[in-house]
Amino acid sequence: MDREGWSELELVRRDQQVPIRWFREVYPDLDPDRATRFGLAFAEQAQLTSFGPLSLPLVSAASVAEVFELLGYLPVISGSLRPHFHQSSAGLTVGLTGHTGDPALDCLVIAYGGAALLRLLDMLAGELPAVTLHLAWEAPRSSTPQPDTIAGRLVFDARTSFIDVPVDTLSAPCRFPDPVAYRMAITELRRTLERDKTPTSVTETVRRAIEENPDHSGRNEVAATLGMSVSTVKRRLDAEGTTFREVRQTILRERAIVRLLDPTLPISQIAIDLGYGDVGNFSHAFKRWTGQSPGEFRRAGRRIRTESETSGHHVPPR
Repeated sequence: MDREGWSELELVRRDQQVPIRWFREVYPDLDPDRATRFGLAFAEQAQLTSFGPLSLPLVSAASVAEVFELLGYLPVISGSLRPHFHQSSAGLTVGLTGHTGDPALDCLVIAYGGAALLRLLDMLAGELPAVTLHLAWEAPRSSTPQPDTIAGRLVFDARTSFIDVPVDTLSAPCRFPDPVAYRMAITELRRTLERDKTPTSVTETVRRAIEENPDHSGRNEVAATLGMSVSTVKRRLDAEGTTFREVRQTILRERAIVRLLDPTLPISQIAIDLGYGDVGNFSHAFKRWTGQSPGEFRRAGRRIRTESETSGHHVPPR
């Protein structure tokens, strides 16, 4: 804090989030096990007023669906956790991806974000046992019990990290609905996003351009959207240690994984949605990303879900 010119008083006064990178400095030996326990413990302290500009719309949301709508405005308070949405007839799947650049810190922000959301939902809409948090790594080796607020709703060793919300739960009413306050807050959040739209890196600029217009996400199209030449985009991405292909494929991988969690969505449709000309090309790309074909990934996910259901949703470490 001293090195970067911050004081505890300033953080509180400005309602600033503590930079996630500080955890690595304070805990240089932080590993996924400890990071997960930190994330779950921090989530136990989350309150409806803990999320800055998202707090007012959280409190005034009329339904669980409106609470999840607010996740789209998460960049207003943090860029370290990115949600990916897929809605189907069965409900809503929200993929959770960490973007800290540090695997252990990714575990911390995903565990915290997912568990905090379950806690907030319980505060706003009453206990929702059907809403489950799935984490893509083993349970902490510590024998410390899981927080009471999410006991029985936390699944480890999942195929990816996500929150599963059954369709009936989305319409569950919240306790303090205020439609006028909610919509006014949403309008202000949109303005804030637009005002703060300038990313801090070319990598993030390219990523946003692809996410905002996935049907025109080719190298030439994105460069034109950004008002740069293809060679300039390449040079700047090189300087940040990445490539256009890596950025685009990361986005496609995240979207593919969330869609594959929906067993009713044909793999051929997922391939089309992601811009692949045929299933073969998509399968080849997906296997390169994950080491499994889309079918293998989906079957493994189905097996893990079955195991979690028979064991009360909590899959212990192997």
